[in-house]
Amino acid sequence: MKPFLQSKKLIATMLAAALLLQGCAAVVVGAAAGTVHDRRATSAVVSDRNISLTAYDTINRDKELVRNDNSVKVVVYGGVMLLCGQVRSEELKHRAQAHVEVIDGVRRIVNDLQVTEEPEGFWRRREDNTITARVKTALLNITSIPGFDPLRVNVTTSHHIVYLMGFVSHEEADAAIEVARNTGSVEKVVNVFEYVETEAAPAPTSS
Repeated sequence: MKPFLQSKKLIATMLAAALLLQGCAAVVVGAAAGTVHDRRATSAVVSDRNISLTAYDTINRDKELVRNDNSVKVVVYGGVMLLCGQVRSEELKHRAQAHVEVIDGVRRIVNDLQVTEEPEGFWRRREDNTITARVKTALLNITSIPGFDPLRVNVTTSHHIVYLMGFVSHEEADAAIEVARNTGSVEKVVNVFEYVETEAAPAPTSS
């Protein structure tokens, strides 16, 4: 091989390796950044992601559940698994839960799959995505609660039903639920929060 071609090949290889390393670094940094706002431990965040991937893999093996007229969403937060979306029968609703309730790390399952003969279409799902974005934006307006971080609230929408998950105080939960209820096109809000005690603000010192 000519020296010029060898040189070009070496440069291309080095560039590819650099891009791969950069991509890996971005994934690591992204994961770390995501936990800054999270009340879950980093290990819990990783565990939730693994549980979610395992659940989707298990459900996707059931051909009846992955037909075009069914739509099953899986969200996992702190070991609590939410099943939402739509299926055509009660039997499929229970079957979906049976598939995932044996997965290691699942503490509780909230099965809110809707049974309907008229599953939502593409445009309805796009509306759900828009609602989720609106709720997340509206959560930024909660400024009366010291230390409230809207990124600690997981928002999922299915069929115009908004599901709220996360580790929050009762005050934070009430505020988030109120915001979601008052967001346009939301038909129902389902509270899947788990409650934690937040640190009290330090008492003012007298001068």
